[in-house]
Amino acid sequence: MFKDTPAPHSGSETAPAPPIVTRESPDSPQQKEISCFLQQLRDVVCLSHLRWDFVYQRPQHLLSRFAHYGRLFFIEEPVFENVEEPYLHTSSRGENLLLVVPQLPHGLREEQIEAIQRHLLDQFFAEHKLEAPVLWYYTPMALGFTRHLKPALTVYDCMDELSAFKFAPPRLKELELELFKRADLVFTGGQSLYEAKRSWHSAITAFPSSIDKDHFARAKQALTPPADQRDIPMPRLGFFGVIDERMDVDLLTALADARPDWQLVMIGPVVKIDPDTLPQRPNIHYLGVKSYQELPAYISGWQVALLPFALNASTTFISPTKTPEYLAAGKPVVSTPIRDVVRPYGEEGLVHIAGTSAAFVKAVEAAMTQQNDQAWQQKVSSFMRDMSWDQTWRAMVALMAHVVKRKSGIQSEGR
Repeated sequence: MFKDTPAPHSGSETAPAPPIVTRESPDSPQQKEISCFLQQLRDVVCLSHLRWDFVYQRPQHLLSRFAHYGRLFFIEEPVFENVEEPYLHTSSRGENLLLVVPQLPHGLREEQIEAIQRHLLDQFFAEHKLEAPVLWYYTPMALGFTRHLKPALTVYDCMDELSAFKFAPPRLKELELELFKRADLVFTGGQSLYEAKRSWHSAITAFPSSIDKDHFARAKQALTPPADQRDIPMPRLGFFGVIDERMDVDLLTALADARPDWQLVMIGPVVKIDPDTLPQRPNIHYLGVKSYQELPAYISGWQVALLPFALNASTTFISPTKTPEYLAAGKPVVSTPIRDVVRPYGEEGLVHIAGTSAAFVKAVEAAMTQQNDQAWQQKVSSFMRDMSWDQTWRAMVALMAHVVKRKSGIQSEGR
């Protein structure tokens, strides 16, 4: 059973994706291989633990580009409702992009949940004539109801060490090992995650967080102040992203108490932690969720951007997308010593790194003098010259095209 609704008007619409940008000749062997792959691309099916309408990040940036060449089906984890019969709720998120969310009744056992999803998905594949699609996994948990499928290509975009996150399913590690065996290609969301898993697969590549430079560069202009930030005094230190167990709440408290004149602006949803445990101070402002399109207007009103992450199991392998986004917005950045921020951003002198609350305060003081530093701005610009989501996506597609060509050759030889 399927129920279809139009896309919501929530500000979470798909950001436009540019065509492939390449410096290679269109007649080069690799470019021909990429062009052939994209011309033949029909369907990409993504299995994700992240919601499309949650926070616009890596999955949306990458996958929205496939919708310019074929159909994209983004299948989320189930939602449990007071329903008698399970069904798939579908809704459009732009041309060629269909969001699919299983709606299941409460009280099901794990094996029932997997069996129902498999049945619904088989019906869905038959209805939409999905034959040998590209399967793109963000969650190994989806293997429980998809391992029987026959894809043309299986990609695992391992963007985080999910097993280290709060409330991680007990079977996640076991299923991830299976997914590594099944995947044709594995991508990692950062260098440290690649180094931890590179021995697990023969075709694994690091693709750290990238950037939509033009979007965030708008923050360098004088934009109309958002109503809920307009009356917050200066100076403002800002953060946007998910506020969860990765946030160093003790650091936020110490920062707010050390400098009551500094205003801490926190943007993003609070998940997996009790909002009542977040520090409450007159100079800490929780503004809630904002759309991707709204972010530049908020960032433009900050003096310093923050990465106040705790150093715990859930942050060991993170590669924050917001690091290059803050820099593209022209904002000085202060971060705790997260490995994929220290290397390369800290080592290159692009981001201030501070390991204690006292050091963090001093780093913010130094950062406040940096926004008009032309030498620093030029260094940031040079470092990020070739960084873009389009370049990242194109490099992934090149690997995918090569594997598909190789597999096609093997199949032809076997006939």
